[in-house]
Amino acid sequence: MIYFQHADTTSLTHNVIMDTIPFFTPILRPDDLISIQVSAMDPDVVRPFMLGGTVVAAGNNSTTTNPPTYLIDANGTIEFPVLGTLKLAGLSRKEAILLIKDRLKNYVSNPIVNMRILNFKVTVLGEVKTPGVFTIVNERVTLPEAIGLAGDLNITGIRKNVLVIREKDGKKVETRVDLTSRDVFKSPVFYLNQNDLVYVEPNKTRINASVNSLAYTTIGISTISLMINVINFIRKK
Repeated sequence: MIYFQHADTTSLTHNVIMDTIPFFTPILRPDDLISIQVSAMDPDVVRPFMLGGTVVAAGNNSTTTNPPTYLIDANGTIEFPVLGTLKLAGLSRKEAILLIKDRLKNYVSNPIVNMRILNFKVTVLGEVKTPGVFTIVNERVTLPEAIGLAGDLNITGIRKNVLVIREKDGKKVETRVDLTSRDVFKSPVFYLNQNDLVYVEPNKTRINASVNSLAYTTIGISTISLMINVINFIRKK
C-alpha cells in the first residue's frame, strides 16, 4: 500500500509541501500530570519550592531524582509551594515556565525551571498490528509516528479514512485523515495532542470475515449443545 501519494517521481530534486503544520507545542490541560524542577546556584534558596523533590545546584553535574509532580485540576490550576495557586491550563510548556519564573523572581535570583508532561500518551486502536496506549517521552508525536508505534496498519485497514478523536474545550472532535494523500501533512491532527485516540476502521472483507466467523462459531456451539442434550437424554433412558 502506497502512502503520501501524488509526489513527483520523475525528478531527483526534493519537493516542498506547502502549508504544512508548524512545529507542534503541546498545550497544558486539566488532568495533565507534570513535573516541575526549580534550581539555582544556591540550593537552599529553592528548597521551599521543591517539596518532595531533590534539590540540585545549577551547574552541578549530578541529576535531579524524583522532582515534585503536580496534577492540573479541573479548574486548570495547581497548588505550588510558596507561590500558591497557579493557572497553567491553556499555556504551552514554555509559557508555563515563564510564568513560574516570573513568580519566583521575588524569592530567587536567576531561577532555572524545567517542566515535563508525564502523561503524554496516545491510543491507537483498530486494524493495526499492535493496538495499545503509547507514552511519548519527548511530548511530540505525529500521526504516522503513532501508527508506526502500533506496527503499521494491517492490510485490512482502511487507509483513506483514519479517525482521530480529540478532546477540545470539553467536547470530542472527530477528524478524518487520508494516509494515502500528502495532504496528511497539512492536517490539524498531523501532530497528535496528549490523550488523542486514533482508530483504523476494518474494510468490508475484514468485517464479512468476522461476521462469518461469528456465524460459524454460533452454529458450532449450538450443535455441540444439542449433542450434549441428546447424550444426556440417552443416558437417562
